[in-house]
Amino acid sequence: MKLTVLTIAVMVAAIALLQTAAQAAGPTPEETIRDLIARVPLLTHPREGAIPIRASRLEGWLPEDDEEAREVLLALDARGLALCSRVTPGNEERMAEAMRMSRLQQELGLEVGVHASRAMYSFFNGDESTAHLAFFDDSFSSRKMGCPFRLEHRKDEIKEQFRSFLEPYRDAGIEIDFLYLDWEIDGPIEWNGAWEHSKRCTVCREHIPDIDDFGAFQAALREIRSALQRECCVEVVQEYFPQALIGNYSVNPHGGTRYWYDYYEKLSEGAPYIADQLAKYRPWYHEFEPSGYTFANPVAYTWYATWSWYPAWESDDYRWFYNLLKVGTNAGEHTPQEVPLVTWVHWNTTAPPADAPPVPQMSEWAYQEMLWHLYLRGTDGLMMWCRGEETTKEVSLMVEVLDGMLGYREFLGSQPVLFHVPDWPGTVVSGLRLGDRLLVRRTDFGDNPAPVTRRIAGREVTIPATPGQCQVIDVSACPLAR
Repeated sequence: MKLTVLTIAVMVAAIALLQTAAQAAGPTPEETIRDLIARVPLLTHPREGAIPIRASRLEGWLPEDDEEAREVLLALDARGLALCSRVTPGNEERMAEAMRMSRLQQELGLEVGVHASRAMYSFFNGDESTAHLAFFDDSFSSRKMGCPFRLEHRKDEIKEQFRSFLEPYRDAGIEIDFLYLDWEIDGPIEWNGAWEHSKRCTVCREHIPDIDDFGAFQAALREIRSALQRECCVEVVQEYFPQALIGNYSVNPHGGTRYWYDYYEKLSEGAPYIADQLAKYRPWYHEFEPSGYTFANPVAYTWYATWSWYPAWESDDYRWFYNLLKVGTNAGEHTPQEVPLVTWVHWNTTAPPADAPPVPQMSEWAYQEMLWHLYLRGTDGLMMWCRGEETTKEVSLMVEVLDGMLGYREFLGSQPVLFHVPDWPGTVVSGLRLGDRLLVRRTDFGDNPAPVTRRIAGREVTIPATPGQCQVIDVSACPLAR
């Protein structure tokens, strides 16, 4: 075959395009996992049942050879990391891969984790039977959203999607320990243009007589959303694996307010909010309890807009830290101790718009301090989403804090006692109480070498500045509060 100059040029251009596409897609799961094992140090403290770190970019790959696959699973476990298998109903090849991973985890005595988002999609599947009468809500861009009161007929199909993998797991004797969803843009959602679309829908107006009241509208939609999660996911999973921990992204106990916006969410026109500098915090429905989930799953991400909300502060780090700690505190303060709290985190600036100017990156120091404070305010474990090329660095930062926390293993799951989030860049103190002992960490934004005092269990506890370190204090030896 004779290659002309033009042919060669076309081939070179095609190869270049393929290379560019591969670079844009980021590393494969195999490349990411092998890089992690090579670069992330082993834990220096035993995990002993503490909840491992789960990262979404670590899902979807194991070596084909079982022996090598076991070595990979154990190497990740030695670094405090655990894989979740991604179940894909209707895809026999993917299901076989998922069950193989789970089988190997069980054989090794590791937690069997499952990512089941694809079983939960989709209630709003684009069918006219799910539309408002007679139109769709297009304000969510990636999905045709419809009428929250026209989804009852979708339940059976979703339940069967769960049963399609739960039954094979049960029949194979594989016990699912941990199952999570990332179920977001589907089902009833009150943000973006949803309120205005529902006001135009005769079915919505019939079911929500006071639909002009945003609180009534939100409650009606979230009540349905909670029932969909409970009936189609939680109750079905518990038929097969009653002891499994089950949770969904961003569903957790809280104090009635949400401090962040997901990438697809906008405040509905006319909806109420609480102002904090330029931030607009939203009233939030108590969805966790009626959903029936057995672990709380809040989200503490460095969303792109967050830094710009707090222009009154010169500290770039505190602009990030403040919001993330409010999110973590909101969950930690209101989640019962018997309910595991597993927090989604992300360090690199999250979801920056393609044409937007960059904002200052949160420093590694501030991010790791934030992780420490999450643990000391009730978080029991961490999950992480990021881009593929960010994974090794993100995981490294998390593993270092996890290992440090494991040095105080007995305090994990004990009572968080400090929840104040300073509304200026000052001194932040968090702590876990175990009997008369207090595990405490103090982080100072600015120069403040003086001791600070906090009232705990009727005592005045003095906390000196020990940068980068935790302290264990005997509360019974502290003076009584006046």
